[in-house]
Amino acid sequence: MEALAARLSQLDAQGEGAIRVVMFYDTLMRRRVDLPALARASAGLAECVTGIRLHGTGQVIRFRPDGTAAAAPAPSASTTAPITLDEEEIGTVWLERPGPPGPLDLDELLLERLALAIAAVVERYGPARTTMADPALVELAISADSDEAARARALRLLGFAADLPVQAVAVRSPLPLDRIGGLLCPARPVKAAPLADVGVILATTVDRTRIPAGVRAGLGAASRPDRSWREARTALRFTSPREPVIRHADLGALALLAEIPRDTARDNADVAAIARIAGRPADLETLDTYCAAGSLRRAADLLHLHHSSVARRLEQIGKTLGIDLTEPTGLTRAGLALTAWRLLDG
Repeated sequence: MEALAARLSQLDAQGEGAIRVVMFYDTLMRRRVDLPALARASAGLAECVTGIRLHGTGQVIRFRPDGTAAAAPAPSASTTAPITLDEEEIGTVWLERPGPPGPLDLDELLLERLALAIAAVVERYGPARTTMADPALVELAISADSDEAARARALRLLGFAADLPVQAVAVRSPLPLDRIGGLLCPARPVKAAPLADVGVILATTVDRTRIPAGVRAGLGAASRPDRSWREARTALRFTSPREPVIRHADLGALALLAEIPRDTARDNADVAAIARIAGRPADLETLDTYCAAGSLRRAADLLHLHHSSVARRLEQIGKTLGIDLTEPTGLTRAGLALTAWRLLDG
C-alpha cells in the first residue's frame, strides 16, 4: 500500500482522476447494479447529465448529477461512446456537459468504462423486452447443433430466464412477425425472427386463440427450445386452409408421417393418386372435408352443399383414386394419402 501511495503521489491530477474512474466502475460492476443506477452514479461522478440508449429497444436513460431523472428532450452531447457486445454496437452513452468541456481524456475514459459496465449488465440480464430479435441469436437458441452453454447464453441475451421453458412457434404469414408475436404473448417476453423460409417465435407462454386469421402456425411444446422448434416445424407441415393452426402434441401418431422419406411417400400409389387430382381444388376440398368429418351428411353441411351432390363428387373422386371411400378402410387410406401428399410440399 505504501508503494502504491508513493506512486500515486507522483501522478498528476489527471492520472489520479483516471485511476479513480477505473476503481469507481470496478466497484459498481462488483455490486451488479442495474442500468438506471449506472447512469445515476455516472452523472454524479461526471458532474453533468449522463445518458444511455440501447438501440434494440429504444430505451433512453438520463440522470442529473443530483441523482434525479433528466427531463426530455436531451440537448447535444458533449462526448459520446458506443456500447458494444460481442463486437456488435448495441447502444450509446454520452455526457451533456454544459459550458467549457472537462478534461477530454477523463470524459472518454468515463464513458468507456460506463459502456463496458452496461454491456455486462445487458449480457447478464438480457435486454428490455422487444419482439424482433437477431436471427443469428435465435438460430443459436433453437439449433440442435448448439452446445448447452451457447444455447443458454443466447437465451439470456434474448431476455429469457434460465429456469423457464421456452415454447417455439413456426409461422408462415404475410403479417409482420412482431405483430403476431405481440398477439401470441402480450404480457411476457417474446422474440421473433425470420429464418430461411419460415418465421420463428419464441415465448414462455403462447395463447393459440390469439393467432390472427390467415396465419399458418405450428406449435411445439414448452420445453427445450431446440426440441420445441423441431416439433413446431413438424406441426407447421400438417397445417392446411381447413386447419391453419396445429399443436404438435395434438398430432399423436400422425407425426410419424413426417418421418417418411419424401421419395418413399411420392412413390406410394395412394399418394400418387392424390397428386393426380391436385389440379382440381374443389375435389381436394371435398375429399379433405369428408376425411375430417367422417360422414357424408356432416361433410355436406360443412361444404354447404346437398348431400347428393357431395355423394356424386366422392364417387368420382373414389374412382380416380382407386379407393372405395364408402368403406372405413378406404376413408383411412384417403386421409393418410392426402396428409402424406401435403407433407411433400411442407
